[in-house]
Order: sequence, then C-alpha cells, then structure tokens
Amino acid sequence: MSSKKPAALLFGTAGTPGGSLKGTSISGIERIRDVGLGCMELEFVRGVKMGEKSAKSVLEKADKTNVALSVHAPYYINLNSAEPEKVDASIERIYAAARTGSLCGARNIVFHPAYYHEDTPGKVHDRVSVLLKALTSRLEDKSIPVVLRPETTGKPTQFGSLSETLRLSSEIEGVLPCIDFAHLHARSNGNENSYEEFSDILATVEETLGREGLCDMHMHVSGIEYGEKGERNHLNLRESDLAYAELMKALKEFRARGLLICESPDNEGDALLLQRTYASV
Repeated sequence: MSSKKPAALLFGTAGTPGGSLKGTSISGIERIRDVGLGCMELEFVRGVKMGEKSAKSVLEKADKTNVALSVHAPYYINLNSAEPEKVDASIERIYAAARTGSLCGARNIVFHPAYYHEDTPGKVHDRVSVLLKALTSRLEDKSIPVVLRPETTGKPTQFGSLSETLRLSSEIEGVLPCIDFAHLHARSNGNENSYEEFSDILATVEETLGREGLCDMHMHVSGIEYGEKGERNHLNLRESDLAYAELMKALKEFRARGLLICESPDNEGDALLLQRTYASV
C-alpha cells in the first residue's frame, strides 16, 4: 500500500502522532490506523539513522495496517551552497533518505531544496535542476522507486516558490512538488489564504502538470506564525489565521488525491480536524 499512489486523499501526521504511546515509527503507524487516519511522514529531519532491519519492520507494519508512508529528508540541505562539499553532502542526504525511505515502502521524499544567497532565481533553478536530474538518474540506476518532492518554502530567502517548484516538476522525470500551504501563506506575508487563492494554486498545478498533478499530490498543512520575512513557526490550526476549511473545500472541488500531512504541534488532533472538515464540506 505505502509505495503506491493513493486512490483518495489521505490524511496523516508529520512524524509519530501525538497520541502514540511510544515515539517509534511502528507505534506511530499503529496509532495512525487506530484513530482512522491514512498516512504518516517519517521524519528523517535530523539525519537518516534508521537501519535496514528497522526499515523492513516499518514496511511490514505499514503494509499490514494499510498506512501510506512518505519521508522528510534532513533539514541540512542546500543545493545552491557556494561550498562544493556542502552540495555533495546535501545530495547524499537526499539519496540516503530515498534509499531508506524506499526500504520502508515510502514513495515520496520531501526536502527543502536551496537558498538563493546572492544568486538570481533563474541561476538557482538551473543549478538545482542539473543536480536533481543527476540524482533521479542515480536513483533509477539503483532501482530505488521514489518521487523526489522539493517543497514550497516559507521564507522569501529560500528557493521554493510555487512556480519554481512546479517548473522543476515539469522538467524532470521523477520530481513532483510538495505543496506546503502554510509556507505559501507565510511566504506571501498573509496572502494565499482564501478559497479563490487555494483554487488558483490547484488550477496552476493542473495547468502545469496535467490532471495527474492533482491525482498524485503531496501536501503539508498546519497553522503558522509569520511576518515580513516569512515563516516564524508552526501553530495549531485553531490558533492561526489559516483558512483551512476553505482549503479543504478547494481540495474537494478539484478532486485532489494523494497525501496530506499535518505539521501542527498537535499533529494528530489537527490531522483529524482536517479530515473531519474535508468530509463535511
């Protein structure tokens, strides 16, 4: 189940759900199924430390419980670093996340791609594109069946606007976006937060990637605090101004499918809130 495209929109948590009695991936998957959610993102954000034996156990549990998995690669990734060794290390971190994630049955590998630094967006795109093309070829050569998911980012200093992420996805086989709606809201300093704006985002996905782009989505949603410089920190949905009910309405209207991962501090409670809201609109 976990390595296949979902036939519906599944809701789940970033990391183990808050109600999980243990902090392990296995207990997290069990909790996801017990509370009626459908997916979970394995958080390798501090490094890929899971061994092959553990990954096999995660795969077995995910298959048995019918829970879809994805992976968030380490935070320490910058494909536009001026230091070649940092670029090489970034590539290896994405590769390690993809390899271990695939052993767990995860198909989607999410990562924050780059910072602009002093470069133009076009120059950063070209550099990131070359690196991702080489990496997707390497993954294919190694028979690692994953989709790389560059994430829309929450600060204007970070490469990862909607258009930049979609452009990479349209140009490179094996790359599709991770659309973080909270990040888009923060990046725009309060915009991207109405039914019309959410609909425009989804329409742009369809225009760029076709209907398949809406049928194979990976999304992050949470409340968020932001300012002129963009994202500050995640909040619970009801403590934020994110119009999540409007977002659920747009997702249903566009018949979006895929994984919707909740990154709120109360990841379990807000994932269930989103799932209930989606069912009711």
